[in-house]
Amino acid sequence: MQTVLHFLTLLLTGMLLQAQNTVEVTMTHFGTNDGKARVGLYNQAEDFLNKEFKTLETVIVNQKATVAFTDVPDGMYAISCYHDEDNNGQLNMRFGMIPIEDYGCSNGAKGFFGPPKWEDAQFEVKGGEVKSIAIKL
Repeated sequence: MQTVLHFLTLLLTGMLLQAQNTVEVTMTHFGTNDGKARVGLYNQAEDFLNKEFKTLETVIVNQKATVAFTDVPDGMYAISCYHDEDNNGQLNMRFGMIPIEDYGCSNGAKGFFGPPKWEDAQFEVKGGEVKSIAIKL
């Protein structure tokens, strides 16, 4: 009986681990190598650009940066990133509404008289896939 329970535990664990995905984000066209690239992964429309599901930051080399979000459950997601050129941990804005540091979103989503929309930036990951997202700032 104990052997059967161990087998079922291993089987279920393997199935759960297999369902995890990876989202690789490559950002290009930074103006300089100064500062860091900050990247947010969002998993809900109501949290988009406000509360990240996961965040990463990395250095910029040759005006390019890459991060990988691992252990991402199946679902709908969106990416937002920016060039934190002065390393202050926030996207600098002019008049509180116009970004003065380079930024980008998944699917090349752009805002029109406002921030980009979840619907334009969202993508799906499922089945243990490795999703590659390219963002040109």
